[in-house]
Amino acid sequence: MTYCVGIEVDGGLAFAADTRTNASLDDVRVHRKLHVFEYPGERVFVVMSSGNLATTQLAVSRLRRDAEDPSAARSLRTFRHLFEVAEYVGEVLVASQVQAQDSGQHSGVSTQATLILGGQVAGERPGLYLVYPLGNCIAASPETPYLQIGESKYGKPILDRIIRPETELEDAARCALVSLDSTIRSNLSVGLPIDLALIRAGDLRISQQMRLEGDTPLYAEIHENWSRKLENAVRTLPRFPWEAELPVGDDPVALPPLPPRRSPSRPDPGDQSAQQ
Repeated sequence: MTYCVGIEVDGGLAFAADTRTNASLDDVRVHRKLHVFEYPGERVFVVMSSGNLATTQLAVSRLRRDAEDPSAARSLRTFRHLFEVAEYVGEVLVASQVQAQDSGQHSGVSTQATLILGGQVAGERPGLYLVYPLGNCIAASPETPYLQIGESKYGKPILDRIIRPETELEDAARCALVSLDSTIRSNLSVGLPIDLALIRAGDLRISQQMRLEGDTPLYAEIHENWSRKLENAVRTLPRFPWEAELPVGDDPVALPPLPPRRSPSRPDPGDQSAQQ
């Protein structure tokens, strides 16, 4: 019940995540899945999570505890390279899964989780990693400049068609929002609000961050424009041999009203502290 996407382009990193963790008929729950670890001028990281909520909460809490402990030998603040940070995050994830399983509260339930880690350490370029439940990880590349976790299939087509290393960072962020919107449209287990964060290359901090509800004007306009323009694009595709050609220069065909959007989820009660 998750969809998160991270995008790496020449200008930096874009992250977007839904917040739905349960979607039964009478129980819709919201939890933050995009977590920021920011040390301006030194390093900045974003961790997005998918999988068992107890595991991801434990892993994020451990990462935050270690980073806030000046005496910690290993933490997000002690490594010189981003790939070392990814390895450390994988170790914390594995340990958290084992602890959640050993607690006895999840008998018969998978405690596995998957993370996306992205960020920048001073002296290096930004990077993006997918951390698997076994603790191993892969990095984004020019050939695959985005990484997804959760319900990835619905939001993948626009990323495949648009995203490349030279894509502008803001365009990448718009693609991420459309990718989330398409997934929300097709899958009830993914839902609003959406958390968005950008790290511009060289900033060494979160450059922009926002939460988009269903009635947020920016999100509503993106949703409406994408739906309308996509439908009009289909109507203006080449005609079949048995159809009359569209008159040149005519205005687009009037479109019927859009189907209603699903209602926005409840706000995250812990949003002020950015904790689950």
